Amino acid sequence: MIISGCAASRPDPNPLQGWNYCFSRNPFRSNKTVLDDYHDYIQKLPPEERKFVGIINFFEDGTGQHAVQIEIPLNGTWWEHDLIYDKENKRVKVIKHRNGRYQS
Repeated sequence: MIISGCAASRPDPNPLQGWNYCFSRNPFRSNKTVLDDYHDYIQKLPPEERKFVGIINFFEDGTGQHAVQIEIPLNGTWWEHDLIYDKENKRVKVIKHRNGRYQS
């Protein structure tokens, strides 16, 4: 049997599935704790990742938790860093996952 073609890997499952996208450009700009935390997170990324930081999205889950999603295209892979915060604005989890591939 001969198999030909290309095999594209699927993106990882979306950990923010079911969360509500915040349409405001940055709904947390008045939340200094979250704002400072995600800026600090970006500054601590390795230089190769930090220089490609792209779109930053904001989410809420309806229970008071919120998340900042940082998209980084790197070496043909779209990476997402999801920073999840509890009701008290404490970061409780970071999930780094693939969200697809692109032609570099």
